[in-house]
Amino acid sequence: MKLRWTTILIAISASILIAGCSTPVERANEKNDLLAAAGFHIVPVTTDQQRLQLETLPPNRVVQKVRDGKVIFLYADPYACGCLYIGDENAWDNYKREQIQQNFLTQERMNAEMNENAAWNWNMWGPGWWAY
Repeated sequence: MKLRWTTILIAISASILIAGCSTPVERANEKNDLLAAAGFHIVPVTTDQQRLQLETLPPNRVVQKVRDGKVIFLYADPYACGCLYIGDENAWDNYKREQIQQNFLTQERMNAEMNENAAWNWNMWGPGWWAY
């Protein structure tokens, strides 16, 4: 039981370190790929008025607006592309589904790595292996 908790702690620590290694632009690019795949339309910012309005939205977060009685989802990306992603409820549902699938795949990969670490036999390397 102790080995299992140790393995879980190592996996959580590793994922925190890995997440900390990516820059905000890299994290935004990953999210942008998911948004585009889900059906969000990319609208480049071409005028100063568009740029000013884009700056009123929280960067790299999806916000909900209503236009003509329809719910629209906006994602402002001032860092990676300087553009606005616009999607309807269908695109939002697709995005959430893709996000869940990606999280599942990440968890599966982490589980496989933890199982591989648990199967490693340190005993065959003799005493004092930690000194290396």
